[in-house]
Amino acid sequence: MICSFSALRNKEVINLRDGRKLGCVMDIDFDIPTGRICRIILPPPGKIALFASSKNNLCIPWERIEKIGDDAILVRCAEVIMPKKEKAPR
Repeated sequence: MICSFSALRNKEVINLRDGRKLGCVMDIDFDIPTGRICRIILPPPGKIALFASSKNNLCIPWERIEKIGDDAILVRCAEVIMPKKEKAPR
């Protein structure tokens, strides 16, 4: 299967462990010497990729991807750490 990065960016990532929608792919990390993809990177929940801080991004190892379908990417992650919501200043 061949898939472009722009096609990956339009797919919703869903965790099969709990059915949660994690967001859409905003970036990928790959190993230059081997050319293999290491992980997909998602913005924190509720954030737009352009405005997301990299420190709160969700990183899903490539090995955790179960299936890349037409509309979604299914992953199986036991511990996807969701960033805590920041409290609004008073």
